[in-house]
Amino acid sequence: MDRQTPRHPFHASPALLAALLAACALPLLIAYNLTPMATLFNQLASLAGWGLCLYLLAPTGQEGLRPNAALLALGLLLLAALAAPNGASSAAALAAALLVLLAGMRAGGDDQAREPVMDLFCLALLVAGLLSVAVALVQVFAPGWADGSVIARSGVVGRAVGNMRQPNHLASLLMWACVAAVWLANSCRGRAWAAALPALLFALVFAVVLSASRTGMIGVGLLALWGLLDRKLTRLSRWALVGTPLMLGLSWLLMSAWAASSGQAFGAESRLAEGAGSPSRLAILANAGRLLQQYPLTGVGWGEFNLAWTMTPFPGRPTAFFDHTHNLPMQLLVELGWPLGLLVIALLLWSVWRAFRSSLRAPDGEAPLLRCAFMIVLMIGLHSLLEYPLWYVYFLLPAAFALGLCLGAAALTKAGQGLALPDGALRAAGVLMIAGSAFALWDYLRVVEIYMPPAQAAPLEQRIARGQRSLFFGAQADYAAATSLPAGPVALEATRRTAHQLIDTRLMMAWAKSLHASGDTDRARYVVQRLREFRNKQAEDWLAECEEPEVRALKPPPFQCEGPSRDYDFREMR
Repeated sequence: MDRQTPRHPFHASPALLAALLAACALPLLIAYNLTPMATLFNQLASLAGWGLCLYLLAPTGQEGLRPNAALLALGLLLLAALAAPNGASSAAALAAALLVLLAGMRAGGDDQAREPVMDLFCLALLVAGLLSVAVALVQVFAPGWADGSVIARSGVVGRAVGNMRQPNHLASLLMWACVAAVWLANSCRGRAWAAALPALLFALVFAVVLSASRTGMIGVGLLALWGLLDRKLTRLSRWALVGTPLMLGLSWLLMSAWAASSGQAFGAESRLAEGAGSPSRLAILANAGRLLQQYPLTGVGWGEFNLAWTMTPFPGRPTAFFDHTHNLPMQLLVELGWPLGLLVIALLLWSVWRAFRSSLRAPDGEAPLLRCAFMIVLMIGLHSLLEYPLWYVYFLLPAAFALGLCLGAAALTKAGQGLALPDGALRAAGVLMIAGSAFALWDYLRVVEIYMPPAQAAPLEQRIARGQRSLFFGAQADYAAATSLPAGPVALEATRRTAHQLIDTRLMMAWAKSLHASGDTDRARYVVQRLREFRNKQAEDWLAECEEPEVRALKPPPFQCEGPSRDYDFREMR
């Protein structure tokens, strides 16, 4: 095909703009949710939106794409997820990420499509960021307006959490929006954006202060460093980026003055008083390191950290329940083991290095685009060292697309070489993602009926049995079975299935009771021993029985009042 002939009229593509808004903006703005999963609608909207993007982006790119380290890393993770119990959801997310990475590579490798696609991609991110600024303002200054359906209620007075209900997620979106604004100000159609850039950055940085996210504040420093070092950006863009720490300081002063005059809480001040680190997260990293020492070759298994950590003795453990190490490299190592974990990490680092090198070596006309795309990857990479945003598809898929844009030019080969990716295959994959999202929504509503029964609902046991047939959300139905059915073998089997994903105080109490009722009292006592380490108030009354004189006098005492005869490997608790 002639390289001078545009493959798709992206310069005037309202369909692609709508698709990218549906993929990048809408999922980050949905507040409405149904129990038991607060962000499920956000994630399904992201999958469906990116499915539509795949369909529309199919005509872009070369016929031959050289397989690269990023594709191999995602492929290995996909295989690990497919081999894991209850791994269907993560496998679907990883398969979608692999497809979106391919689409990004194709768009990034097409001279005619690259800049228009980046324009629309960044416009969608900026829309999401600016609307989230409005949400943040309501959550801090007018919390009574937050109805929980259109604008989420903040669980922490004086802090903005966005409609994703997590301050760090809001901050990461705001950092992406800052990068998007910089690109729009540097594109060939960016004169109006360039004039508005300082105001846009100030609004976004102000919302970072409202979130009180320490990760977001580090991101602001990274923006300033970018402005200092990148000479390919316009002078105004560089000065605006260098000024972001001053914007942060001014925002802080304004909020402090408002809090002092109004008597309202300013969340960032109390958050900063906690220090730069989080003791509980440092402790969970130390615990993960001990698990890695115990299972160095195979790790604990994909998605098994929650079960392994909870069922391993850690007398000084954090009292909160963690299902993640809050550090992407450690998460991969502890779940996959040293050999496979290091291989995946090396492949991902090599891909990021290639993207960085490509942005450094790009000609003047292409450098701002590639560097902005790389900054999107870098920002979420920073967040991934402190949290686990890439376990949410509304962050994973845009990050994969941005990485694909960076790698696109390097992945090009001559016609007829490399990995053939017919347009029809990408379109079919997009349709499959949309259909899969619709199916997952239907699948989820079967579980919702357990927790939010409609009028004239079927009996609980029937609703649980129906939910347990769910392909993606059976663990939530199993949780209901484990904690509501009478203690015994049926509830125990449900407990063992849901424990791969969901463990909390209520489940551990039900687990111990079902083990005891099934005649496995020593394992029941082992679960109780682990429960005591969490020092959770919800279990206090049950465990406090053991201190009552009349209970201590019983022969034998209640099972939870005695310790197990030995420690059990977490695999023995499956």
